[in-house]
Amino acid sequence: MPMNSLPRRLRPISRVALAAACASTALITSAARAQNQTVVITGNPLGRDSSGQAASVLSGNGLSTRRAGTLGETLDGLPGVAASGFGPNSSRPVIRGLDGDRVRLLDNGGASIDASNLSFDHASASDPLITERIEVLRGPAALLYGGNATGGVVNSIDNRIPRGPADGLSGRAEVRFGGPANERSGAALLEGGSGDPKGGLVWHVDAYGRRTDDQRVPRHTPVADGEALPATTRVRNSASQSEGGAVGAAWTSAQSYVGASLETSRNRYGVTVEPDVTIRMQRDRLALAGDWRALPGFINHVTTQASHTRYEHREIEGSGVVGTTFRSSGDEVRVTAHHEPIAKLGGLHGVFGLQAESLDFQALGEEAFVPATQTRSAALFMLEELPAGPFTLTAGGRIEKASVASAGDEAGAAEPRFGSASKREFTPHSLSLGARIGSAQGWQLATSVGQTERTPAYYELYANGLHVATSAYEQGDPTLGTERSGNAELVLSWTQGAHSFKATAFHTRFSRFISLDATGDVQPDGDGHEVPVYAFRAARARMQGLEVEGRTRVLEGAWTVDLTGGVDTVRGDNLDTGEPLPRLAPSRVRVGVEAAWQGLRFGANWRALARQDRVPATDVATPGYSMLDLWASGRIAMGEDTGWFARVNNVGDKLALNSTTIATMRGLSPLPGRALTVGLRARF
Repeated sequence: MPMNSLPRRLRPISRVALAAACASTALITSAARAQNQTVVITGNPLGRDSSGQAASVLSGNGLSTRRAGTLGETLDGLPGVAASGFGPNSSRPVIRGLDGDRVRLLDNGGASIDASNLSFDHASASDPLITERIEVLRGPAALLYGGNATGGVVNSIDNRIPRGPADGLSGRAEVRFGGPANERSGAALLEGGSGDPKGGLVWHVDAYGRRTDDQRVPRHTPVADGEALPATTRVRNSASQSEGGAVGAAWTSAQSYVGASLETSRNRYGVTVEPDVTIRMQRDRLALAGDWRALPGFINHVTTQASHTRYEHREIEGSGVVGTTFRSSGDEVRVTAHHEPIAKLGGLHGVFGLQAESLDFQALGEEAFVPATQTRSAALFMLEELPAGPFTLTAGGRIEKASVASAGDEAGAAEPRFGSASKREFTPHSLSLGARIGSAQGWQLATSVGQTERTPAYYELYANGLHVATSAYEQGDPTLGTERSGNAELVLSWTQGAHSFKATAFHTRFSRFISLDATGDVQPDGDGHEVPVYAFRAARARMQGLEVEGRTRVLEGAWTVDLTGGVDTVRGDNLDTGEPLPRLAPSRVRVGVEAAWQGLRFGANWRALARQDRVPATDVATPGYSMLDLWASGRIAMGEDTGWFARVNNVGDKLALNSTTIATMRGLSPLPGRALTVGLRARF
């Protein structure tokens, strides 16, 4: 997408950001870049480094400083990544304009099962507080995870199943205070082992907790159900309380490990759109994993993982009555095998494997708008890489067999809505071809093309009822076919010492894009009002955009100073109606500076977002805004990774709205106001 496609008022700023060769991710892998280290993406089965991919990594100091209460807010602002935002407690990542079932959330490479894809007010069960590393893969790099990763993959990594020998007792702790919601949170973990470098039993235990008040925002006049409410500086009913923990153990050696973990999490938070409703969420997960390297024979490396998850959340009315209960029970098994290079085929090497998933979903209560369903899938996948002179060629594929079944209406239902029991079967497949070339000067050029199919989600097929969170009557279509898209991506990157640059252009065209569109009809909501009817339909659509990031060191010595900045933009169109696709992030520009001296690091990041006026007829334009954030961190003389951190967001206390939030929620929950967050972290 050319520069002149950006809004006019952002073009001069964009040129400054590009001329400085800077990136939006001032804190992402900065230490590794400064030392010219390779940052490996573990979510890629080939273990490829991130320089030639549309990928981002958060870990260490960078993750501590950016960490927020939700996964979406933590990742918001990375190249191509925004946050959905349904109040401070429910925020999923939006990648390249795609959200919900087009962004695959993983825990340590395995499925993260919850109900956050069903509704915007359902929080993700992955809590960033205990996470040690987050990887974001955008576009075709996520092929092997299926059609649910059309937009990308977010992989949250912890060490709940230890992956290597441990030298005695070690641990990590972090506490944080402040922020716009007066957060009080902490996390701690302990790990121990025999200290034998050859391996042995290694154990892990962790716990975390968080408390927040109603979030503070700049003074504004909220609007609910078309009516203006009294001006306020708080987001109503947005306080939360969460806690969780895990125990795990593994038998490890220098070349392998096999282990298990048991984790639990609880979350209680208010639903801003309904001032007297609180959600009580619980997830319990048992995970198994194994990894065997340096095996003799053709198969030289095998990884396995399996999990069983039980999830439940209850929506509690102000009277204490449970209005609706959502329950999910899911299982996943994934096995990946790496094979030796095949000399007769020019050194062809790669991975292949299988994955099986099952999900049983149930909604109980008067506001349940989806019947009980069962989703089953089994898939085979492969990814091969071939050195070809200066080029490296890749080819990947995945074929899947899936079924989605509805239990229909319960016997004797007072208000039948879902019909009789039914079942749909699908065979989605994904294919990708790519090539990359590198030079001794640090340049890499990579390109890929592919096709992806996604099985419709259970709610896209079978929903039929009032969805209170969106103030709409939603209707599924049990005749929908697979969502089908073709994509192309081009990545140009350069790394030289502490300097780096990456530009990514992408284009995705959907021959069948499943979207929730207004029908023009209305339905009574039971309280004397009428709500619009929205239906899931398949349409032709197009997504295209540009992401630029980088950094350059301008001072080297006792002091180091890096400039950072970047640009990203995405444009989406419904080709059948000619309207823009809904809830897209506007064009964004980011510029920053980061300085370091004797263990002290501090910086500033400024971001400007254009007015988002490319919206469908059912939405309204979102004003543009700019914000300045400041951050600092330093070491304490107690250990290599022990120190403090501080962050001030929205220094100017500017009122701003999030265009990726649904319209019924946008005016109720602006972006946070000026707030100071401080914390301490320690590792021993």
